[in-house]
Amino acid sequence: MPRKRFKTEEIIQKLREAEVLLSQGKDVATACRQIGVTDNTYYP
Repeated sequence: MPRKRFKTEEIIQKLREAEVLLSQGKDVATACRQIGVTDNTYYP
């Protein structure tokens, strides 16, 4: 199964969504799960 390639706009949207979740007190693992990326992919 080929990897899904995200567009730049989609990456920015996911990073902003992660920022909001982290500012609400969620931990990185929970935020990553909610935006649909792995912990290794997201590096704060």
